[in-house]
Amino acid sequence: MKVKTLLAVLVLTLGAVVAIGAEVVTITYWQYEFASKVQMIDRLIAEFEAENPGIKVRHETFPYAVFAEKVATSLPAGVGPHIVNLYYGWLPAWQRAGYLQALPEDAFPTEAIEAEFAPLVQAAKMEGRYWGLPTAVRTLALFYNVDLFEAYGITAPPETWDELIRIAQALTDYRAGRFVRAGFGMAPDGQDHHLVREILIRQFGGVPYAADNRAVTYNTPEGVAALKFYTDLHLVHRIGEPDFPFPGVAGYYRDGFMAGMIGMIVDGSFAIGAITRGAQARWAVAELPRLTPDGERHNFASFWMHGITPLARGAELDAAVKFLQFITSERAMEQWVAWVGELPARLSLMDNPELVADPILGPFVAALPYSHATFFVDEAAQRTVMIDAVLRVIRGGMDPAESLRRAALEEQAILDRFWGSR
Repeated sequence: MKVKTLLAVLVLTLGAVVAIGAEVVTITYWQYEFASKVQMIDRLIAEFEAENPGIKVRHETFPYAVFAEKVATSLPAGVGPHIVNLYYGWLPAWQRAGYLQALPEDAFPTEAIEAEFAPLVQAAKMEGRYWGLPTAVRTLALFYNVDLFEAYGITAPPETWDELIRIAQALTDYRAGRFVRAGFGMAPDGQDHHLVREILIRQFGGVPYAADNRAVTYNTPEGVAALKFYTDLHLVHRIGEPDFPFPGVAGYYRDGFMAGMIGMIVDGSFAIGAITRGAQARWAVAELPRLTPDGERHNFASFWMHGITPLARGAELDAAVKFLQFITSERAMEQWVAWVGELPARLSLMDNPELVADPILGPFVAALPYSHATFFVDEAAQRTVMIDAVLRVIRGGMDPAESLRRAALEEQAILDRFWGSR
């Protein structure tokens, strides 16, 4: 055997012995079940483990409905994840409950985060420290059925809400008191509670919350006009209804759109992957309508972030930091946007000309400068308040002004409890 070949064999053998003898650190990552995100994390874990043979990442998922409860019961008992995926709006409650530890400043310098990530990521900062980072961010846009548009001679997506109503009326098939096809998919428990709060209220001239996030400010004539406008989509214009066409099914409006039973929906960039793989007709995306052709544009922005829990200590903390750095790298974000459809969180990738010009992703990117990330102190409770405000009008026949007044009182009580306890 040649000397060089012998040396190579010795090196490989010694390397194998070291690898076998080395202690492998195992960390656990938790997230809720969303198919494209689960698949992407599995892919990233495989890449990470190949590059870091001393670290093993166990990936566990749970249904969305029980995910937060699972975290709340596990971590206080000293079991569960070392890294957890959480909605940014859960941060205040989770930080106060002790489910997270602040990101180590030496590994995640504050100045670097704020120079390299989209400004809305600062919603992951509390008490001067960051408690998590996202791989991606997302905004909302209008998804529309191109085949239906062409069949009815509609050549372009709506620029204004009045145009949307006219187009939706043309697409709607309403017979014997029920929808066969809805022109617009109303989903107050989907993305439409954001549509009312951060988009319509602002487009009508209102502001949902005070600048310090301690007071509800939407109980105004502008707020009432926004709620009435939204509920009138069903009550007056008859272009859609909540829960159509699959009552009780999560994502019913998205499934209805993919099945061709809904002409248009408001949804997030995170839905691109699912709609791409499931739509039965051609579809396209446009920026959300505004009240008038020259009216202000507003949108809602959000993100899911990865946080490190108190269970990560010593070698496990070091491994968790390395994995978090990996899944929030440019490399991971480039894969994420292609598979999941969410926008990269790093500014260096947002300015990519191909991304801006992309017919599907472009409208979401265009919305980032005028998007608002709601500061939630109790996201689940605040979401319920706005959903109930809508449904009291549509299903209960309540006057929009009274329903909004009740919502403001309920949500102010939530804010007061949070700020009063700090």
